[in-house]
Amino acid sequence: MEPLFIERDGHRTWLKWHRAKRRGSDPVFTAARIREGMRIGASVEVDLVVHAGHGCAVLHDFTLERETTGTGLVRETPPEVLRGFYLRDNTGAPLPDRVLLLEDLCGLLTGEPPHPEALLQLDLKEERGAISPAVVAQFGRSLAPVAGNMIISGGDLVAVRLMAGAVPGLRIGFDPCYGEHLARLRATGDFDGFVAAALDDAPDADMIYLDYRIVLAAADAGVDLVAPVHAAGRRVDAWTINRVTPETLAQVARLLDLRVDQITTDDPEGMIEALGG
Repeated sequence: MEPLFIERDGHRTWLKWHRAKRRGSDPVFTAARIREGMRIGASVEVDLVVHAGHGCAVLHDFTLERETTGTGLVRETPPEVLRGFYLRDNTGAPLPDRVLLLEDLCGLLTGEPPHPEALLQLDLKEERGAISPAVVAQFGRSLAPVAGNMIISGGDLVAVRLMAGAVPGLRIGFDPCYGEHLARLRATGDFDGFVAAALDDAPDADMIYLDYRIVLAAADAGVDLVAPVHAAGRRVDAWTINRVTPETLAQVARLLDLRVDQITTDDPEGMIEALGG
């Protein structure tokens, strides 16, 4: 059984491959895993940071040392130099896989068209100050051929909308679990107000990304954060289950009962196996 989704009580919950990991032991952001996930119809996530050539690298960190064999800041590194670096595995050892730029990734998917149900989330780590017209233009050129299988997300809605504006029809997502939204929730404990503000601020967002701990804390307080998102015609992604353990499986069961639409996890395969499909 492919680790794609769980169906329970007539509701399908997708298992998103966090940082393009099918199983917990996988390294992050390898071309082979991204292509595999898109070929079989998975929901896959990768991160984007801006590099010195006004484009995006498929990396999570703003610095290179942890994820790659390079050093320094991604935004100060030219694309031709980035392509020469190798990714590191979970122990820090170099891999044979090189760093991908967004245009490289889109080229792979153009050559091997994704499954119609496959969805690749581009999680933008940058804030609006890093999104120049040149970055937007290059994003649009890269994404246009494969945009139908993409969604761009982030915590800075202005940055997300700037990028999405270059690709007509591109889906967007919003993560309110950062910045002023999260600060207000911590100060007030007002879960209803938290989700209402997220929906009001992002009426164009197809997916609302919520820290699963916030979803479960709200449920403990008698508040269902998922239902109002569904009532607004949107979907909920609960992030991130890093490991499959008895504790996290109990949390996943609660998320399934709440009917979240997607669970982000570093081990989709292990989760499917543990839940018996």
